[in-house]
Formats: sequence, structure tokens, C-alpha cells
Amino acid sequence: MAPVNRPRTTEPNTPGCRKVVASTTYAGKQGFNYFEGVARETVGARAICMHLLTIPPGGRAKAHKHDSHETAIYVLSGRAIMYWGERLEHCMETVAGDMVYIPANMPHLPINNSNAPVTAVIARTDPNEQESVMLLPELEALVEG
Repeated sequence: MAPVNRPRTTEPNTPGCRKVVASTTYAGKQGFNYFEGVARETVGARAICMHLLTIPPGGRAKAHKHDSHETAIYVLSGRAIMYWGERLEHCMETVAGDMVYIPANMPHLPINNSNAPVTAVIARTDPNEQESVMLLPELEALVEG
């Protein structure tokens, strides 16, 4: 069956399905550039956002948490580590194919300590791209590198 050609709306507040092409990036508070994805700002999402992130070799985020919002991550390629906990006292290694859950208000700090890029799909229960991001500079010195 051939696809039906219909006018397409790009206005975020108009009801309807949307396709977002991950071609534009924005600088996140966390210290990485994210590919623009599904969010209130792009499609009018009400309860979710989803973005694509590539962390370069040696890349490190700023310590942060997402106020009142859960995060789910699917690692598409590469290998990274993530420190997490109230004092970043835990460390988790992730590789391609892993899924990671981060509860709301959980401090975390991802690092790509490999020599290859890491790419992941990130989804949060906050429809805004950056609204729930809370930087935690007081935790930065707790993680070397």
C-alpha cells in the first residue's frame, strides 16, 4: 500500500502524530549536546521527552538530577560508566544493549572513559527538554577524572 500524502503540521500545540529527525542539537545544562527529539518544545508532548545523545571519548557530564522525573536510557553503542547515589557513591558500567533506569531526584554523573563515542536514547517523564535538570556542583569533586 502506498503512503498517503497529507499536509503535515509542525506546530507543537496542534494535535496529531509527529516525526522528529534528530539533526539539530542543543546544549544541555548537564554539559553535553543533545539531538533535539520528542519534547514539549518540539511536538507539544505532555508527559514525556526522548532524545538521542552521543558522548565523545573522554566526555563527562556535570553532576545532576532530574527533579521529580524518572529517566530511562537505552545504550545503542559504546561503553560508559555512571556514578550515582546521594554522594555519587555507586558506579555502574553500561555497554551497548543495556537499559538503565534512574529514579526521580537521583544524583548521577555519566562519563565516557573509553576511546570511542557512546550513543544512547534517553527518555524522561518530563516533557520539557531541560526544565527538571538540577545541577549539583557540590558533588563534582567526589568523582575523579
